[in-house]
Amino acid sequence: MNPVFSIKEAIHKIEHFCAYQERCHEEVVQKLRSMKMDADEIDTILVHLIKDNFLNESRFACSFARGKHRIKFWGKIRIVNELKFRKITQYNINLALKEISAEEYLATFHTVAERNWESVRETNLLKKRKKCCDYLLRKGFESTLVYEKVKELEDSNTDRTQ
Repeated sequence: MNPVFSIKEAIHKIEHFCAYQERCHEEVVQKLRSMKMDADEIDTILVHLIKDNFLNESRFACSFARGKHRIKFWGKIRIVNELKFRKITQYNINLALKEISAEEYLATFHTVAERNWESVRETNLLKKRKKCCDYLLRKGFESTLVYEKVKELEDSNTDRTQ
């Protein structure tokens, strides 16, 4: 049985929830709904969290973009889609993408692509190309980058075998 929370108890609980890691508004609203709070109480609590800087959508978006790129090696397309899924505004999405420098982005892309190319154990070159492209596209890298890099890796591979 779920306990019924007073606004004060809910605020205290949700402050800990937000302090543990950056949260977007949508996550907080879902958590409050799971605590059986009604719409007016949710609005009151959100205002309190924003005022006391427990909840900041721009900070969340920037932190999310940096973390997913540096730790999970996601590309910009996947980051943008995930932020949109979390109902982050376009302004904050653009702000978040500025957190990733072009040099860092390309360096990560090349490292991930080369590592994946080497790890794919496929003798058929067409299948290997497809597996590598699919992986990089799933990671959220731009298709032009992916196809150029796979072509480059393919060419360097055929040079070595001849």
